[in-house]
Amino acid sequence: MPQQKDIVKIAIQMPGAYPQLIQLDQKKPLSAVIKEVCDGWNLPGPDNYALQYADGVQTYITESNRLDIKNGCILRLTKAPGRCAEDLYKGIQSSDSGVRCDSLKELASVSTDVTFAQEFISRDGHLLLVKIVEDSHETAVIMTHTLTGFMELMDHGIVSWENLSSIFIKKIASFVNGKSSDASIQQVSLDILESMVLSSHSLFLQVKHEVTMERLIAHLQVTNQQIQTKAMALLMALLQTAGDSDRQEMFEFLNKKNLRQYIYKNIIHSSGSVQDEMAHYLYVLQSVTLNHLEPRMKTPLDCYSQEQRDILHGLRQAAFETESENSLSHERRRSLCAKEFKKLGFSNNSNPGQDLVRTPPGLLALDTMFYFAARYPDAYSRFVLENSSREDKHECPFARSSIQLTLILCEILRIGEPPSETGSNYHPIFFSQDRLMEELFCVCIQLLNKTWKEMRATQEDFDKVMQVVREQITRTLSSKPTSLELFKNKVNALNYSEILKLRQTERLHQEETLAPPVLELKERLKPELLELIRQQRLNRLCQGTMFRQISSRRRQDKLWYCRLSPNHKMLHYGDVEEDMENPPIETLQKQIPVADIKGLLTGKDCPHMKENKGKQTKEVLDLAFSITYDVEEYSLNFIAPSRTDFCLWTDGLSVLLGREMSSESMRSELEILLSMEIKLRLLDLENVPIPDSAPVVPKPPSNYNFCYDFSQTEQ
Repeated sequence: MPQQKDIVKIAIQMPGAYPQLIQLDQKKPLSAVIKEVCDGWNLPGPDNYALQYADGVQTYITESNRLDIKNGCILRLTKAPGRCAEDLYKGIQSSDSGVRCDSLKELASVSTDVTFAQEFISRDGHLLLVKIVEDSHETAVIMTHTLTGFMELMDHGIVSWENLSSIFIKKIASFVNGKSSDASIQQVSLDILESMVLSSHSLFLQVKHEVTMERLIAHLQVTNQQIQTKAMALLMALLQTAGDSDRQEMFEFLNKKNLRQYIYKNIIHSSGSVQDEMAHYLYVLQSVTLNHLEPRMKTPLDCYSQEQRDILHGLRQAAFETESENSLSHERRRSLCAKEFKKLGFSNNSNPGQDLVRTPPGLLALDTMFYFAARYPDAYSRFVLENSSREDKHECPFARSSIQLTLILCEILRIGEPPSETGSNYHPIFFSQDRLMEELFCVCIQLLNKTWKEMRATQEDFDKVMQVVREQITRTLSSKPTSLELFKNKVNALNYSEILKLRQTERLHQEETLAPPVLELKERLKPELLELIRQQRLNRLCQGTMFRQISSRRRQDKLWYCRLSPNHKMLHYGDVEEDMENPPIETLQKQIPVADIKGLLTGKDCPHMKENKGKQTKEVLDLAFSITYDVEEYSLNFIAPSRTDFCLWTDGLSVLLGREMSSESMRSELEILLSMEIKLRLLDLENVPIPDSAPVVPKPPSNYNFCYDFSQTEQ
């Protein structure tokens, strides 16, 4: 007795007969099931029949796929694949052209089934189709059915493409090259050639020899979208399969004829499913073209290569007008080079080639720097000289920035990644711009310098700046600019303040989409975390900070120190020497009771900024703050060493005055703490033991040989 799970209830149809409703026992041999069905209709010779799906893809039912049959399926009793293959094999050889045409038409339809394909190929039916093509005596309709059937049979991978004769390949190529060929024949022929190219390098060479690039491009210019699509597919297959020299030859041809621009403009007018397919081919063309930069990206600089050393020194000489180096001694020349490489932004100024050993970006970073210096010498000199002359730790290092920017562009453009089979995300700018990587670099390195200044960044902020620049580039490219000029305008308009606004908007939108319980949890956590930030600010004021008192009458700025007393009741301050890092509170002779502080002023409202109105830079204004005391007749004026110190002190003083903290640093820290706390609260920690005390700090290592030696960098 079969188990219930082995029984499938199905319907079986046959033309001219009432359907049979049966319970298919999956344990019973398929031949026995077919015999029972034939007996139900009194049909002799059950071996001549097979079951097939009646709807959708009409696949033959075999022992290997019968378990896919579900309850309610409708099957059809039809000719067995072997009998069908035999009948079609004979029909194709009929002297009656009508019979041949009908047989080949049916063959094109049933060849999609692998079971039938195996039967037909076992009779050498595919060779019969090859002979029809080679003879080329048939009409266009018969030839179309022949080629379609052949393509369907070969798609199963039963027979190797490499077994095909050169005569057959030339004949297929002639269908593609012929200007008067039937459109349907050309379409299938392009399909066949694509499969040949993708199957082996030897076939790639034959197809490349037989089908000219000019003729292939001509197919992209026709109005038939199907032919356009197939021609584009063959072009992509040729590019993907080609070796470096062949691919470079094709790229030069495409660039010489401005064909990338033409292809893009022609294809964006495609419609429906063709447009989706074309989008994929545009993506592949972009990917394959950009990937020719991969070898440079993965090759480190060779410190023994005279050519590469000359390029490095060319960058240095293009930036600095130096005295004749030949007249200098070896040591003097070496010292001068090291000094100028340091100004150029190399970390290892005595041996700058070491900065380019990391891969990626490898030699590609050297290529982009050299391209910028050669293509835009004025912009290059302005960038380097502007930053090398600064002495306030706000200089933007050109070389270090260039290396990291090249890496970012490689990641954004996915250089080195093979194109995916389903990818369709391409950049329209690629089709309007030669040397896209280099030109994007030239725009973005100047953007980086601009963003660096907007953020008032120091060397410690390098990674933060690079994150903002990556976001600027990614957001701009996502808007699909169609030209380099449009990209340049958009990315420069997306300044640092705009990025902050966008982040804030997205954060608010994200909060709006949170579930109400999460929002409620967030509001409950805020007071506790704000108190944590308040305590941190007060602790920071107790530690104190060294300030500079800017004076136009002194050659050197005066240094003074200010700190809050441990009981938070008194501000102590006084002049100090530069070598005194953390003076004891007893040495600070002056003091102001916190109870006497009346107000906190910032920026241009500060008394010391009003006294020097028009003389202070925006940078100094953004760091200035003052406290007023004793009925606002007196003030203590500050200029913070950095924006971070400005935020810490203004927040801390606000806490002392009983006001709300309002700095951007406080908002950022609160957001980070809230996000982290919510994630921790939402973790599934059931049965996970949480220790009451912090884990024991491990003992120090026996040596520190793994630490990086900065001594070479500082030379």
